[in-house]
Amino acid sequence: MVEVVTLGCRINAYESEVLKEKLAGLDKVIVVNTCAVTGEAERQCRQTIRKLRRDNPGAKIIVTGCAAQIAPAKFAAMEEVDLVLGNKEKAEIEKYLTAPLTEKTIVGDIFDYDSYDRYLITGFEGRQRAFVQIQQGCDHRCTYCIVPYARGNNRSVPETDIIRQIKELLGQGFAEICLTGVDACSYRPSFSELVAHILEQIPDLPSLQFGSLDPAAVDKRFIELIRRHPNIHPHFHFSIQSGDNLILKRMKRRHTREDVIRLCAAIRRIRPEATFGADFICGFPTETDEQFQNTIKLVREAGINKLHVFPYSERRGTPAALMPQVPVEVRRERARLLRQEGETIDD
Repeated sequence: MVEVVTLGCRINAYESEVLKEKLAGLDKVIVVNTCAVTGEAERQCRQTIRKLRRDNPGAKIIVTGCAAQIAPAKFAAMEEVDLVLGNKEKAEIEKYLTAPLTEKTIVGDIFDYDSYDRYLITGFEGRQRAFVQIQQGCDHRCTYCIVPYARGNNRSVPETDIIRQIKELLGQGFAEICLTGVDACSYRPSFSELVAHILEQIPDLPSLQFGSLDPAAVDKRFIELIRRHPNIHPHFHFSIQSGDNLILKRMKRRHTREDVIRLCAAIRRIRPEATFGADFICGFPTETDEQFQNTIKLVREAGINKLHVFPYSERRGTPAALMPQVPVEVRRERARLLRQEGETIDD
């Protein structure tokens, strides 16, 4: 039996389905698809691995994903781990598991990887909604983010493969399709044109949804598609991170608080039933109480009520980790207050 344990984002969820299908038929194999978005996420990966070994003493444990790419030596040093594979090698995992293991760590330079795994999955175990990967990597360098170093440069899945994957999943009975990527709005040549072509070629697609969207990259063409196509699900999740313009600048985000407010208002004008979610980081380095209150105000002014809130967590190797830090207890309290604020906003 093969067990795939998924930690982290929707991209990992999609890739874990690929791993399950590729490795079907193997016995006593556990693959841990790790997350590296924060130091805490990496710690939880190691904790999960130790528990899996205690519960499965005879299994072969393979560690892959973003944390394995960023910190392979840490995982290779764990006696519970049999093999560490990078994100590039994950795409060829069957090759490494159908031959005798000669080394414990196989992690290449992710920036040398200019391709993607062309495998088409047939479903999502235990889910009503299916994720479809449209791109990998990221060319931006937000000061808090380690992900580009785990995923490499931006590279897009060809439109024909995306449409084939959607049709395959629709044929398997999935009615909700969610387009996802590390930086989905940076799909090349155009995210909006990709969405338009999907809706043109699959007009009976019941529900088209999206992972996290970059407010700076949502263009007028995309908003027009929302107006014209009722099968675009009217919930939109944005990667906002802060409601203060100076903090956004220090994060190297490409939008302002005013951009977010205008974007939500523009979508509501054409789809009054629309709802909004967002990612926020509380206690980013140098954030003052007043700057945090600007985030609270943004949530109210934009009417965002589905909040993914994270206390800032230092990530070694990022510029933000070298900035003056906010005390951990203050970060946690601000995160609590922001989550509480989200609960007070009506759908």
